[in-house]
Amino acid sequence: MSEDDLSEIRRQIDRLDQKLQALISERATLAQRVAEVKTKTGEKDGFYRPGREAEILRGVVERNDGPLSDDTVVRLFREIMSSCLALQHPLRVAYFGPAGTYTQAATFKHFGHGVNALPLPAIDDVFREVASGSADYGVVPIENSTEGVVTHTLDMFARSNLKICGEIVLPVHHCLLSCANELASIDTVYSHSQSLGQCRRWLDTHLPNAQRESVSSNAEAARRVAELSDGGGAAVASRDAADVYGLKVLAENIEDEPDNTTRFLVIGRQEVNATGDDKTSLMVSAANQPGALYAVLEPFARHGVSLTRIESRPSRRSRWDYNFFLDIEGHTEDAPVAAALAEVKKKATVYKILGSYPTAIG
Repeated sequence: MSEDDLSEIRRQIDRLDQKLQALISERATLAQRVAEVKTKTGEKDGFYRPGREAEILRGVVERNDGPLSDDTVVRLFREIMSSCLALQHPLRVAYFGPAGTYTQAATFKHFGHGVNALPLPAIDDVFREVASGSADYGVVPIENSTEGVVTHTLDMFARSNLKICGEIVLPVHHCLLSCANELASIDTVYSHSQSLGQCRRWLDTHLPNAQRESVSSNAEAARRVAELSDGGGAAVASRDAADVYGLKVLAENIEDEPDNTTRFLVIGRQEVNATGDDKTSLMVSAANQPGALYAVLEPFARHGVSLTRIESRPSRRSRWDYNFFLDIEGHTEDAPVAAALAEVKKKATVYKILGSYPTAIG
């Protein structure tokens, strides 16, 4: 290829960049007009509609013919949508922090960087901030593919009236971070208990004599290691946390399972309309007698509704009494789901819909 050929390709790229910028500006102007219409009609909430956003992003995936991957194209459009939404009503999103956690990464993956992200020290705080109206939405971890459910999040749903408005699936790749220059200097490894569990084999192999100390979050582990004076500490955390807290990356991808993935939930005060590809989460309890739980679950099978997850937690109402948390495919507006839930409600001693929401994209 000659230099003239390269120059022509670059001129074409420049022309396309100008068109793209003009189209993005046009989209942003339309977003402002939407805000004006909603304000005139007295609508104060609802600028962000999870179902509408999910439908747009699914359309992006369906239209994508490459060469960029689906994930890349979704990420680009998500940021455009996030910036346009910020012109209407900047969202305030609380998340289980501090900065540098995977929950922060999940927040930006779902909402883009056009939101005001608020890190909070505990999952309880995220629920309270959203329930009080101080935050529009919250993001909390719910389960990991290696270590299982985050029980504290489940327990919060048992006593909260907030709704699940969305889910985020995030591949998790752990790093070992430290002020030290080599593994031989490490005597203590800090991290969240789930992350320590996800890296158990790697730590057993490479740092068999190091103590392991569980802390509230991976980012808190990185912060603590950064403040240690002896240099003997290390944190299991993300590469982002290394940048935030000024630590060295001694090892990457130390998780035991290469497809290690964490699922997060978006919590809010609104219900989400059906999009055609949804999940529903609910909490039920059954009488403590033979066949009671089967009777509660049987309608799902009969109506062809797939049960994708079931977890049990002590109800705290009495000894050996449990709440069961269920995820099913479909939306409460779908006829088979509605029929099954109507029967479940009659048979359960406790029945609570936690939310219907779009299945995670990307």
